[in-house]
Amino acid sequence: MVEFLDAAFLARVQFAFTISFHIVFPAFSIGLASYLAVLEGLWLWTGRDVFLRIFKYWIKIFAVVFGMGVVSGIVMSYQFGTNWSVFSDKTGPILGPLMGYEVLSAFFLEAGFLGVMLFGMNKVGKRLHFFATLMVAIGTLFSAFWILSVNSWMQTPAGYGINEVGQFIPVDWWAAVFNPSFPYRLVHMVLAAYLTTAFVVGGVAAWHLLRDKTNRSARIMFSMAMWMAVIVAPIQIIAGDFHGLNTLEHQPAKIAAMEGHFETRKGAPLILFGLPSMQDETVHFALEIPKLGSLILTHDLNGEIKGLKEWVPEDRPNVPIVFWSFRIMVGLGFLMAVLGAWSFLRRLQKKLYETPLMLRFATWMAPSGFIALLAGWITTEVGRQPYTVYGLLRTSDSISPIDAPAVAISLLAFVIVYFAVFGVGVVYILRLMKRTPDTDIPDDYKPDEGPIRATSMFPVEALTQETGGKTNGN
Repeated sequence: MVEFLDAAFLARVQFAFTISFHIVFPAFSIGLASYLAVLEGLWLWTGRDVFLRIFKYWIKIFAVVFGMGVVSGIVMSYQFGTNWSVFSDKTGPILGPLMGYEVLSAFFLEAGFLGVMLFGMNKVGKRLHFFATLMVAIGTLFSAFWILSVNSWMQTPAGYGINEVGQFIPVDWWAAVFNPSFPYRLVHMVLAAYLTTAFVVGGVAAWHLLRDKTNRSARIMFSMAMWMAVIVAPIQIIAGDFHGLNTLEHQPAKIAAMEGHFETRKGAPLILFGLPSMQDETVHFALEIPKLGSLILTHDLNGEIKGLKEWVPEDRPNVPIVFWSFRIMVGLGFLMAVLGAWSFLRRLQKKLYETPLMLRFATWMAPSGFIALLAGWITTEVGRQPYTVYGLLRTSDSISPIDAPAVAISLLAFVIVYFAVFGVGVVYILRLMKRTPDTDIPDDYKPDEGPIRATSMFPVEALTQETGGKTNGN
C-alpha cells in the first residue's frame, strides 16, 4: 500500500497511462499516411476510381487519428517538467535538441502539407496533391526517426559526456543519434506501424466482405492488407530476432527477464509459459523446449545466457510483467503471420474473398497490431527499469520533488478526461469504419484536372454554375 502512495510510482503510472493512449495514434498515423500515399499513387497511375474511393474512405479516419495523436502527445512534454524535472535537467542537453529536431523537421513538414492533403483535392492539381500526401507520409517517418532516436538513447546511451553538474552532454552527435539500438528499434517500430495499419484495414474490409463479398473497395482493401501480412509479418519476425540479439548484447538483464531465466547456463531452454516469481527466483510450472533459448538468442545450441541472479535484486526489472508482455507481442506476431499465410493459400486457390472463417479471423485480428504494439512498448520500457537512462540514471533519481497527492490528483484527472475525450474519438472512428466504402463518393465523381484560380473569394465560374449562368446582378 505504501508503494501506491509513493510519488515515483504514481508518476510512472501516469506516464504509462498517457503514453499508452498516445502511442497507438502516431503508429496508426505512420502506417495510414503511407497507405494513403500508395492509394493516391495507384489512382494516378492506373486511373481506376476505386483507388480514389478507398483514399476518400480512409482520409477522414486519418484526419481524426492524426488530430488525436497530436493532442495526446502534447501532454507528454508537460509531464517531463511536472513529474520528471530531474530527468529533464540531466538529459536535456542531449534529448532536448533531438526532440527539437523532430518538431523542426517532422512536425513542420506534416503541418505544412496536411491542410493540402485533407482539403486540397479540388483546390490544387493532382500531382501537387499527391506530393502533399507524400510529404505528410514522409513527415510521419521523420517523426518516428527522431522519437525512436531519443528513446533508443535512453536504452543504449552513446556519444555523451557528463559535465560538472551531472548533466549528460553531447560529445559525438552522430553516435548519440545513431546509438547501438536505434537502427534495430526504428525498423522494428516502423514495421509494427505498417502491420498495425494493415490489420486494421484488413479487419474493416473483412467485416464489409462478410456482408457483401462483391464490394469492390472492400475486396481491394482486403487484398492489399493481406499482401502486407504475407510480406511484412515474416520480415518483422526476422527484424525482431536481430533486435533481440542487439538487446542481449547491450541489455542482458532485460533479455533474462523476457525469457524468464534466473540462472546463468549454457544450452538454456526456451520457456514457452510459466509463472515467474521474483521472490523465489524461478519460473513455476515452466513449459520448456530444451536448448532452444540459447539457439534463438546466440544461434548456438550451447550458447550461454546470463540469468537474473547475475544482478542484485534492486537492479532487476519486473520479471512477470516483462515475461508476459513479451509473449503477448510474439504470440500476436505469429498469429499475423498465420493469417498472412492462410490468405496467400486462399489467393492461390482464387478463393480469397470466399472463406467466411478467414474473414471472421481477419475481423477479430483488426486490433491485434495495437495490442502487440502496447505489449512491445511495455516489454521495452519495463525491461529498462530500474533506470531511465540505462545503467546511468535510476528512475528513483529522476523524479521531481513533488508530493504524491499532487500526482494522484493529476492522474485521476487524466483518467477521467482521456476516457471521455478519446472514448468519443474512438467511437467516431468506428462509425466512420462502419460506412460502406463503395458508397463513400458518387460513381460520377471526378476531381478537377487543375487548381481553381480566382481573383476573389467568389469565383464567377462557380457562381454562374450555381445560378444557371446568371450572376447576382442580373
